[in-house]
Amino acid sequence: MSSVTLNQPVPGFEAEATDDQIIRLADLRGKNVVIYCYPKDNTPGCTTEGQDFRDRMPQFSELDTEIFGVSRDGLKAHANFRSKHQFPFHLISDKDEALCKLFNVIKLKKLYGKEHLGIERSTFLIDKEGILRREWRGVKVNGHADEVLAAVKAL
Repeated sequence: MSSVTLNQPVPGFEAEATDDQIIRLADLRGKNVVIYCYPKDNTPGCTTEGQDFRDRMPQFSELDTEIFGVSRDGLKAHANFRSKHQFPFHLISDKDEALCKLFNVIKLKKLYGKEHLGIERSTFLIDKEGILRREWRGVKVNGHADEVLAAVKAL
């Protein structure tokens, strides 16, 4: 699977998500799709980011937009994280990094002076025809959900 390119169709994918859901891009045609990739469940930035998308879900829903969070955490961790923060959207478990590779979000990161491969906080907006319209890489959490909402409104 090649990686995504702006203003091009996103290759079809299938992924496991919370509540035993299988998310297929093909099933989402006719809706806008926001995919936000984040490093780890229950960490401060990732929690705030999820809460910000949660709190704006009514506005996203009015714009026919589905939201999915993606990390390498397992489904059980995702289910607990989702329940604890009452996220109205599904979290996708990408243990094999297929989606991370598709969206090219695995980057060399430094933590306490040690290098490791991890998810660079990134968000992708796919329009109703399956075309990648916007991407945000190296996301700073504060104000990000509002920026994504504005981009959806501009479609």
